Amino acid sequence: MKKDIRYIYFDIDDTILDHKSAERAGLQDTHDNLEFLQPIPLQELWDVYHSNNKKLWKDYGAGRIDREFLEHSRFAWTLRDLGIETSNTTKMRQTYMQYYEDHWEWIPGAKEAMAVLSKQYSVGFLTNGFAEVQQKKAEKFGLFDLTENYIISENVGFMKPMPGIFEYATRMAEVQPEEILYVGDSFISDIEGGSAFGWKTAWFTNSQETSQTKKATITFDDFDLLVRAVDRNSES
Repeated sequence: MKKDIRYIYFDIDDTILDHKSAERAGLQDTHDNLEFLQPIPLQELWDVYHSNNKKLWKDYGAGRIDREFLEHSRFAWTLRDLGIETSNTTKMRQTYMQYYEDHWEWIPGAKEAMAVLSKQYSVGFLTNGFAEVQQKKAEKFGLFDLTENYIISENVGFMKPMPGIFEYATRMAEVQPEEILYVGDSFISDIEGGSAFGWKTAWFTNSQETSQTKKATITFDDFDLLVRAVDRNSES
């Protein structure tokens, strides 16, 4: 990765913003504030919700279900599996989304790293997710101050790791694929997806299994290391 980086894309969830912590804290607040959930141990609620949510997002990404089905079913299935009346689905969904948003926070070091790198390179954001939720994150954390190029899968019609979203993002960056570095946490969606389209990749491992690090251009678990790695390779 020499001086040919001209554009850096950042993933959002669990790369620059701590989605997993917000998700878990939001579910705990939902548990604590909805009477019909309180007899259920929090860990059991988390395990069942997480299992259903993961499966449904996989089906959504593959085009087997639509957004409305995903949004409803991840809560309806959780209540069903816990033996709770699914008539509570809407209340649980609305309560969870409120609390989830309350717990959005930066991943440590991400804000500072972006401030440094955005002075040296053009930057953008590329994320899976629901458009209005990801838009709120951009507004809350000032991401539009860094770029107008904020790409959300729902708006494009393709989810990572589908080639279509990387092709679209490359056109929006107005550079060649090999001139883009993508910073992300998901090995399949970000590293494999970006690499398959010819992008360079920086894998934020964040305590994940890293046996396949050779597929990433850069591997890091601290954003100071990312900045130094980009600087070092840019000078080579």
